[in-house]
Amino acid sequence: MEILANSKNITLNPASPIYCPDPSDYRPELLNQGKEKEQFRTFELQDDAVLSDEEARKHAEVRETYRKMHTFQTVDFVRQKLAYWGRMDKARMTIMEAVIMLDNLVDESDPDIDLPNSVHAFQTAERIREAYPGPEYDWFHLTGLIHDCGKVLALWGEPQWAVVGDTNPVGCQFSNTIVFPELFRGSNDYSSPLYSTKYGIYEPNCGLKNILMSFGHDEYLYRVLTSNNCTLPEEALYMIRYHSFYPWHTHEAYQYLCNDKDRQMLPWVQKFNKFDLYSKADSLPDRETLMPYYQSLIDKYIPGEISW
Repeated sequence: MEILANSKNITLNPASPIYCPDPSDYRPELLNQGKEKEQFRTFELQDDAVLSDEEARKHAEVRETYRKMHTFQTVDFVRQKLAYWGRMDKARMTIMEAVIMLDNLVDESDPDIDLPNSVHAFQTAERIREAYPGPEYDWFHLTGLIHDCGKVLALWGEPQWAVVGDTNPVGCQFSNTIVFPELFRGSNDYSSPLYSTKYGIYEPNCGLKNILMSFGHDEYLYRVLTSNNCTLPEEALYMIRYHSFYPWHTHEAYQYLCNDKDRQMLPWVQKFNKFDLYSKADSLPDRETLMPYYQSLIDKYIPGEISW
């Protein structure tokens, strides 16, 4: 593990954990076991909803994160972040080191506060492995393990609203299926004569690969992998790049920007999402016992130290 000389304000081992709850995971305060699917991702409140003080605090915290995200994630901001982080000149480390680094992130809004953050990575991977046990799906297992590794951005100085949360296209009209869409009114792009139109800076059916998405851990990890000769299949790269793009994979928004390849890959992203979200209530995996298997997959698809 190595920090490169031209990196600023980056440390591989922070002195204390970084508080970075992921608002995409937000749900009511419930017992860790036995959650129903409809109890996950509860953003909107019913008019007659009665919240405890703790629930009200969490809801306000999530809303404030999205307010900042919708306000500051502009076309200019995204381009600046892609240029800065896309150079891959910040650090050299292995994928497994990145997985373990996630333990330095703390999510105080999650009932599993006392668990290492990497536990969710193994939970997701093992749930996928149980459903798709064949060796022909080993890439799927590995995708479950590494999908959140881009969250190292939070350890390296990026604010929460530029790391986690649902993602959406910038440079075109915002969809009403995005979480808290009314908060986009604070964005400079909201009233832009170009960016506020249906297609904005894009062409119909141009494909998601040609779309600027709000910046975060999804896009960053995708670019890390594709810059380091990763051999994971295209299905895996779609899962990693778009697993937080809920308006698309859950609400079928932005179909007019998608091409045939996007529509072909969508079912795979949807398959991944159910393992990602709902594994958070699963029993705890034995990380040390599982480590050799997943290290073998890393050695197969993303070996050695890579550039970040």
